[in-house]
Amino acid sequence: MRIVIARLNHETNTFSPILTPLAAFRPTWGERAVDESRGMKAALGAFHAYAERVGAEISCPLIAHAWPSGPVDDSAFEAMSTAILADVSKGCDMILLDLHGAMVTQSYDDGEGELLSRVRNAAQGIPIGVALDLHGNITQRMIENCDALAGFKTYPHVDMVETGELVCSIMERIRRGEPRPRIALAQPPLIAHTLAMNTTVPGAMAEVIDCAVRAERQPGVLAVSFFGGFPAADIHDAGASIVAVTEHHLSPHEIAEDIARQAWSRREGFVYDQKPLGQSISLASAAARRFGTGPVLMLDHGDNCMSGGTCENMDVLQAALKAGLTGIVAGPINDRGVVAQAFAAGMGAEIEIEVGNKIFADGFSPPDPSLKLKGRISALGDGRYTISGPIYTGMVCDMGRSAVIDTGTARVLICEEAHEPWDQAVFTSLGIEPQSATYLILKSRMYCRPVFEPLAKAVIECAGGGVTGSDYSLFPFRKLRRPIYPIDADATWEQPDG
Repeated sequence: MRIVIARLNHETNTFSPILTPLAAFRPTWGERAVDESRGMKAALGAFHAYAERVGAEISCPLIAHAWPSGPVDDSAFEAMSTAILADVSKGCDMILLDLHGAMVTQSYDDGEGELLSRVRNAAQGIPIGVALDLHGNITQRMIENCDALAGFKTYPHVDMVETGELVCSIMERIRRGEPRPRIALAQPPLIAHTLAMNTTVPGAMAEVIDCAVRAERQPGVLAVSFFGGFPAADIHDAGASIVAVTEHHLSPHEIAEDIARQAWSRREGFVYDQKPLGQSISLASAAARRFGTGPVLMLDHGDNCMSGGTCENMDVLQAALKAGLTGIVAGPINDRGVVAQAFAAGMGAEIEIEVGNKIFADGFSPPDPSLKLKGRISALGDGRYTISGPIYTGMVCDMGRSAVIDTGTARVLICEEAHEPWDQAVFTSLGIEPQSATYLILKSRMYCRPVFEPLAKAVIECAGGGVTGSDYSLFPFRKLRRPIYPIDADATWEQPDG
C-alpha cells in the first residue's frame, strides 16, 4: 500500500503588495520531505503517523508553507502542483493533503480547487483526504474533488494535528472498504471579521463551533467544519462556509444548512467594532496608569503580518509618539534599507532614520511619509531564534538581519522580513525584555496572544492603516459575491428549510 502525503499552505491576501514567489514557500522535496513530515505539529504530521500505523509506503513530494502575502506566482504554483501530480501519477492507494483553503494564484482564484481537480484527474478513483485552515474560503470545486474534508476548530490554531487525525479516521473507513462518505457545502452571505473569530472567548464564533462539534457527535456524522473564512480576498467565495461529511446513507446537506442558519442568526456577532486610532491610544494611556504589572499590549491589526500586512505601516507608533507615550517597545518592523543603514553605522552609533511607509498597495490611500527617528543602535543581530512558546514550539525562525534603535522614548526593532511576533525571543534575542516596556506595540492580531497576553496588564487593539484592517469600506472588492453581510448591511438570506 502506498500513501502520498503533501503540504501546500498559503493564505492569500489579494490586496497585499507582498510578492509570493516559489522561494517564499521554502519548499522541501522528496525524501527530505518524508523525514520532515514525521512528527510535524500540523495535519501533515498526523498523515505521516497514520500511514505508518497502517504499514504503508509513505511518499511526500512536497512540504511548502509561505506566510500570508499577495497572490502566488503562477510559476510557483505550477512547480509545486507538478511535484505532487508527478508523485501521484506513479501510482498510490490514498492521497492526504494538508492545504489552507484560501490560496489565490495569479491565474486561479480557487488555488486549492484547481489543485484538487488536477489531483483527481491524475488519480481517478483514488481516495483523497484534505485538512484545511479555519480561515479557508471553501468552494464547491474543492469538495467535489475529495472524499474527506475537515478544518480547524480553534483560533488561534492549536488543533492542526487533531484535524489531520479526523481526516485520517474518515479515510480509514474507505481503506476498510466502507462506502465513500457524502460531503455538502453551505454558504450564508456572511463575511466575518477576523477579530470576531477568536474561539477562546465567548461569542458567536465559539457558539457556532460548538454547534458544529455537537453535530459531529451524531451517529453517522463524520465531520462538521465551520470555516470563518479569510476576508482579505477579493474572490467570489470569500466568507463563511460550512462543510459536513456523513456516512453514505445520510444526507450532509441538512447538517451543513443547519449550522449555516446558526451562523446567520448570530451574524451581528461576527462584526468587529473598530475604534478610531486616537481613541485606542487614549485607552492605552489610561490602561498604563492603572494598578498592575506588565506592559499595555497594543496590537496593530491593520498591518498584521499573518494576514498579509507589509509590517511597515507606521500609523500606530507615530500616533503613540505624538500622544507623548514613553517606555515603548515596537516591532518587528520590516525595513531592509534601515537595517542596512544600521549595520553600516555599527553598534552603539547615533543614527537618524526614516522608517516604514514605503510599500504602496493598489486601491488603498497612500501612507504618510516615512517616520523620522533619531536614536542609538542598541542591538544588532541575525534575527534567528527558536520558539519556546505554545505555538509552533521548537520552530527555528528567521526575521532577517535585525537592529534595535533606542530613541529614549521608544526601542524600535527593525528587521529585513515581515515577521509575526511568535515568541518573546523575537525581542530577547536582541536584548529586549518585553516585560520592561510600558507599551508593547506588535504588528499582530491573534498569534501573539498566547505568548504576550499573559504578560500584559491590558490589551488594546489599534486600527492603523494597512491591508489587513477591519474597515471593509477601505477594501476595493470587485469579485466578491454581493450582497454580503456586513458590507451590505441590508443583505438577506433565503434560508433553506430545516
